[in-house]
Amino acid sequence: MRTLFLVGTLALGLSACSVTVRPDTNANVQIQGRGSNLITGLRPDRGEGSTYGVGEAVSFAFSTRAPGYVTLIALQSNGFASVLTQNAYVNAGTTVFPRPEDGVMYNLGEPRGIQRVRAVFTRVRPTTSIVLSGNYDTARFNSTTTAYLDPYNQADRDVQETFLYIR
Repeated sequence: MRTLFLVGTLALGLSACSVTVRPDTNANVQIQGRGSNLITGLRPDRGEGSTYGVGEAVSFAFSTRAPGYVTLIALQSNGFASVLTQNAYVNAGTTVFPRPEDGVMYNLGEPRGIQRVRAVFTRVRPTTSIVLSGNYDTARFNSTTTAYLDPYNQADRDVQETFLYIR
């Protein structure tokens, strides 16, 4: 069984997709994606912005217009980043992660707060892997994702992000 620590605050500066984060007057976070060309959806099983308790399992529905390879990366609210799945082949349509063949569960743990999960998708098989080490601020998290995607044509790559709360 694999423990999952999911993600912190949001901002995305990639040419294939842009995401805007803005707090509203009730201290909620609103995420708005624009320019997604291949990914049509990414959400936790209870819906984006839903609340989970420490120790609860979560899954993610990932949808795309074309077959290709997806890497899911998580960023905890304290800045610690991890790879949930790397270069997993998916058909066009919706795939739920973790998949039965992955042999893992995504169980949520500390720290509590807003958690982010980013899907990085390419139509061609990646020749490298995302390597995460240490803590990440938004700029370093974005630059790592951008560096991974730079070798691929903009029409063959996409990024989308979702969030949830851990209480």
